[in-house]
Amino acid sequence: MVKTRGGGAGVDAPARLGRFTRRQWIGGGLVGAVVLIVALAAVVFGTRFALTVEPLRSFVATHPGEYPLPPGAPVGIPPWLGWQHFFNTFLIVLILRSGWQVRNQKRPAAFWSPRGDKRRKMSLSLWFHLALDLLWTVNGVVYVTLLFATGQWMKIVPTSWQVFPEAFSAALRYASLDWPTHNGWVNYNSLQQLFYFVTVFVAAPLAIVTGVRLSMFWPRRAERLNRLVPFDAARRVHVWVMVYFVIFIAVHVALVMATGALRNLNHMYASQDVVNWAGFWIFAVSLVVLAAGWVAARPSVLVPLARLFGDVKQR
Repeated sequence: MVKTRGGGAGVDAPARLGRFTRRQWIGGGLVGAVVLIVALAAVVFGTRFALTVEPLRSFVATHPGEYPLPPGAPVGIPPWLGWQHFFNTFLIVLILRSGWQVRNQKRPAAFWSPRGDKRRKMSLSLWFHLALDLLWTVNGVVYVTLLFATGQWMKIVPTSWQVFPEAFSAALRYASLDWPTHNGWVNYNSLQQLFYFVTVFVAAPLAIVTGVRLSMFWPRRAERLNRLVPFDAARRVHVWVMVYFVIFIAVHVALVMATGALRNLNHMYASQDVVNWAGFWIFAVSLVVLAAGWVAARPSVLVPLARLFGDVKQR
């Protein structure tokens, strides 16, 4: 029971999840879902109507949504790319989880500090986040190196200004639900290519640079460098990059499942351009591994691991 200012007994205060009660979260979620459905329906019907009008109808008929790759571009998705995709997914999901914990955690379960310098300490969640960031960065360097060594870069790096009108055409097709042809084994449509390029060569480097700026490893006394990359600006960019990755992953997974799931999963997980269940079962196993990593990311597992690289003090 809670008491009013006058001293009388009041009703039990409803439990809160963050700033709102459970009922407010549910109500807000339902209202948000209805608004989103109505907005998406308006986009679909509005785009379908617009595509009946010239010159937009001729534009879409002229632009299929993709342009030819340069001569010598590789065909297919090699096994190393599938493994890189899995490692990247595994790490980025745990990075998002640990980053959210760091942002919202008020009483860390433990603190980590380098051996010989206990004054520089961080929460166990932050240590785990930075360790994952390091592995993700190394995996990214390997990925980009292999991209350029094997020619696979030509599939995600625009090589013609034609990418922009083709991407606009592909966006109109998506918005009207008359989706462009998907054949990632040979070529991505131009909208996919732009998003993959931004994700690999813009969002990922921004996440790394801003993450280092927010960490204990940034040189605090480098005044010129600190003015070039202000702390508050880096924090805001880091959060928005996280939001971008969440949205990108959600849309990416939805389109993989909606545009020929078995074939798409075979491309990425089984390195074959056929329609069977091989890629699906490998994907299912990868989800089990991902779930195991999610469950294992708790202090009882992280404390012994963190002690291999420094000192850990638990509450």
